[in-house]
Amino acid sequence: MAYTATIELVPASTWETVTLERCKQLLEQFRDIARKTGEQLAWDYVESAFPYDIVTKEDRIVLVGKDARYHMIECRIHERAVEFALPKQATHGDKGKANELCKFFAKQMAGKLHLFNGRIMYYYKR
Repeated sequence: MAYTATIELVPASTWETVTLERCKQLLEQFRDIARKTGEQLAWDYVESAFPYDIVTKEDRIVLVGKDARYHMIECRIHERAVEFALPKQATHGDKGKANELCKFFAKQMAGKLHLFNGRIMYYYKR
């Protein structure tokens, strides 16, 4: 994998552990928020905001792009962390969406986000 970003749980996090089902629910919640935004704008915004199909594997979630601008994002689940990985074939669109998803996950989990560029963002009270 070419790039990875990680969201770690810390003692101040709202989640105790990370599960595949909870991560899938967060992805569905993200898609639902985009759908509701589109309804307010009278536009099919969900296709632009979340241009992926969700494929669940035994220990990870793979987001497969629906058009040529998006290839794939892999979401790996660990007990105390979520890792977003981009393959070498990933596009700039994939990296942008992965950054957006990482920030959304970190905010919901109140975790510590290690971005693709090495920087750290804190989404918990310190």
